[in-house]
This record gives sequence, structure tokens and C-alpha cells, in this order.
Amino acid sequence: MTPTLVRQHTPPAGVAPHVDLRARARDWSEIQERMLVPLYEAVYEQLDLGDGTRMLGLGCGSGLALLMAASRGATVTGVDSGSPELLSLARRRLLSRAPGGTGTPDGPDGPREHGTARAHGTCTTRARGAAARIVEGSPGAAADPSAPAFTLVTAFEPIGCLAGDSEGLGELLERATPLAARGAVVVLAGWGPPERCATTSVLRVATRLADPLRSAGSWRPALRDDLEEVAQRAGLRPDGSGRVACPFGYADARSAARGLLSTGLFDAAIAATGREQVDKELAEALYPHQRPDGTVWMPNVFRYLLARVP
Repeated sequence: MTPTLVRQHTPPAGVAPHVDLRARARDWSEIQERMLVPLYEAVYEQLDLGDGTRMLGLGCGSGLALLMAASRGATVTGVDSGSPELLSLARRRLLSRAPGGTGTPDGPDGPREHGTARAHGTCTTRARGAAARIVEGSPGAAADPSAPAFTLVTAFEPIGCLAGDSEGLGELLERATPLAARGAVVVLAGWGPPERCATTSVLRVATRLADPLRSAGSWRPALRDDLEEVAQRAGLRPDGSGRVACPFGYADARSAARGLLSTGLFDAAIAATGREQVDKELAEALYPHQRPDGTVWMPNVFRYLLARVP
């Protein structure tokens, strides 16, 4: 969850399987994103997140982690460059927490937004009395000269799943940490050991089917020091770590497939072999994890690293 897996990754160059982006965003927010809730909760508890925290959420997606932080009193800003459809959901979610917010369903051109100020891809709402901002673009777009520096930066999208994802996170941090105060906490997340992540066997389906295209965007096993290496390259000082059980649980195999496909990890496989073949092999990979009542359950462990801005 999200996962999650990782979400909305761009397929390799030249690969463009037809995707209903609004349906994918809906599947992500309704099925897959919640899988990482235990990770969010563990980090927030350890940091004693609350009033006075100014949080910048990198790769915020549809905003569940932001919403949970805002409910604890934090002032949150989310930034993402990957999916306008997910950001629309994030704005809608945060608005529903705002005083007087209506949670109005989407209109024909996206979410109807009442009581919000929007300019240059930015949406500002109120969540439990704390200002909340959603920004489309790179981390630099979240800069606000009139506001204090961020005291917390989160990168909850786990690395250790795609080839090159640690390098991408490092580049993101280089652009984000200048917005943080000295001593601010930076949270990085990653997949745990493959032997403790049941979803590993399912992700390998995507890599195997996309073999001709695996030079980019292919699955890879997490390495022990992935997070520490990213933090070191970004000039951050490690200050604690932990592991959290984040099982992926689904109502049935169909929901599991929808959730996993919403991550974008199977796009290259679909382009290489077709949707029918991917659906067939994904169903086969999920079968060992299906319980007698039809639910699907895959235990996983995720790591997090806390680091400080020097």
C-alpha cells in the first residue's frame, strides 16, 4: 500500500499501454494505498507528530499519509509530479476534512473545490484548522517564502522494488532538503527482505513477462543498506530506523489484481505480452495467497529510516 507497492511509475520509453488513468487512480486510493497505513502510523507515533510539525510529503499521491498527519494537527504540504488524477483525489480528501468542507463528488472536469485557493497547480485547504497545500510539480514548487521551513520531510513511496528507484529518490531529496529546517527529520521507506515479503513472488511476474523491456522499470529485490546509501548521498545524517509489518489484504483475487495493477508496475509486461496474458499469470501468482473464504493475504515487512538535515 500504494505500495502499498510503489505507484504510478512511468513505463519504459516507447511503452504506452492504454490505461484509464481515472480508474487507476480510484483503484489506487480505494484498494492499494491503505496497505502502508501501519508504516505511516508507526512513523508518526515515533516522531510524536502533532501541532507545530510542518510536513512536506514527497510523492504524496492521493494524500492518505497527509490526511493522517493533518488529523494529528500537523500542517501539511504534498507535492507530486506523477499523476494529476491522484492529486485531484488528494485535494478532495483534504477538503472533506476542512471546516465547512462538503466532500462534493467529482464534477465533469475533476473535483469540485469549495473554499480553496488554487494557482499554478497549487491547492490550499484547511484540515482540522491547519493549512494544507497540494502542489503539482517538483519539490521546489512547494517553496513558500512567507512560511517557516519544513520540520519533517517524508518519502513514503518504498524503494527496493524497481531498478533505479533509489537514484530517483536521491534526486528528489536533493531538491527537497533545501526547503527543510536544520535538524529537520527526513523519513525514507523501503521494502524489507524478499524472504519476508510474500508479494515478492507476485512482482516477479511483471519482470518475467516484460523481460525484453527490463532495462528500465523492472522489479529488483531490496538490498539491506538501500535507505542508508540514499541518505548518505543526499547528505543526511541517519538517526534511527525500524521495521513494520504491512500485510497486503484484499477482499478477493479480483480486488488484489486491481490494486496491484494500479501501481503501474505491470505496464511494461502488458505492453510486451498483452493484458490477457498478464491477467492470467497474475491470477496464478495470487492463487497460493488466497484463503478458503476467497480473501487474499500476503504478509510483508517494510523498513523506514529517520535521518536529519545537517
